[in-house]
Amino acid sequence: MKFVDEAVVRVEAGDGGNGIISFRREKYIPRGGPDGGDGGDGGNVYLVASEDLNTLVDYRFTKHYAAERGKNGGTADCTGAKGADLILQVPVGTRITDLYSGEVIGDLNKPKERLCVARGGRHGFGNTHFKSATNQAPRQKTNGTKGESRQLKLEMLLVSDVGLVGLPNAGKSTFVRSVSAAKPKVADYPFTTLVPSLGVVRTTQGRSFVIEDIPGLIEGASEGAGLGHRFLKHLERCRVLVHLVDVFPVDNSDPVENALIIEKELKEYAHSLYEKPRYLVANKVDLGDEDEAQQILDKIASSLEVVPSKTFLISGLQKTGVNALLYALQEMVDTMKSAETENGKEKNADTFVWTEPLVEKKEDRVRDDDEEGPEFIYRA
Repeated sequence: MKFVDEAVVRVEAGDGGNGIISFRREKYIPRGGPDGGDGGDGGNVYLVASEDLNTLVDYRFTKHYAAERGKNGGTADCTGAKGADLILQVPVGTRITDLYSGEVIGDLNKPKERLCVARGGRHGFGNTHFKSATNQAPRQKTNGTKGESRQLKLEMLLVSDVGLVGLPNAGKSTFVRSVSAAKPKVADYPFTTLVPSLGVVRTTQGRSFVIEDIPGLIEGASEGAGLGHRFLKHLERCRVLVHLVDVFPVDNSDPVENALIIEKELKEYAHSLYEKPRYLVANKVDLGDEDEAQQILDKIASSLEVVPSKTFLISGLQKTGVNALLYALQEMVDTMKSAETENGKEKNADTFVWTEPLVEKKEDRVRDDDEEGPEFIYRA
């Protein structure tokens, strides 16, 4: 299936149904009074996060969606039926933005979360609504109001714990292959990886984290150069970054300068992304002397503005040092999740803000265990 992470759609909620003018007329009841019913409300448009979807490709072909209009009122005080709501499914991690105003309407980060993006029009009143002691035969009625109409930008942001960044050919895909059953394409030319991917690493029984690989970044990526700029947004929701550096580049470029290029692009794209905790990992140590690789790694670490939490020497191809990196990542992810849970409890206990909820809750290839290290479960 084609990977599509952006789409623009137009959604229209249903109009409210009109009220009607009607009078009761029966045998022996010549002046029965008004009995015109109200119309029904228009249907709303909802977006619902679904675990069964991993792309927005369907919204590239169908651009317009409309909920049902409310029915008009009827005689004998019959109220028109409410228009049916329209429910559109999107992948988990979808951010919804108003195309014209740029307002972020909401984020759907959890399965089955539901967000109302367009509200239906209110129903009109029939003439029964206007009767009074001084107006016993009203000939007034109102029409239903128009439903909301919006042009939406849908952006699917992958939800992960760990994000991999680095220049093209830094060895990110090789690293993924070395710890997973996945077989991403590996070649000796830039931009072998064209789309981001997610995987689940299970380190011990009951402990796991989600890792994300995006196409390699190049200088100017934050301004639109190369492919990586299209996918930098996917790193916004990860907890930890893994900066992968080729410690012995085949083009004889300076590993320190290469690392600074990535740091610069992260900073220029979004400061919040630049400040995320990270591990600095020197890859391809099997291509040279380990002591020399350690000296280069230390030099890179000392040149960075954001001090990495830890540094590692690995060989993705030979699997050297990979297990230690995965276990360290698991510890950091668990610690951050625990801190987030505690902060959420304290915030709920100490503060109370009355707001209309943005998100409405709807009410009513696993690989066998590897004795040598953690198990990596890949999910495309």
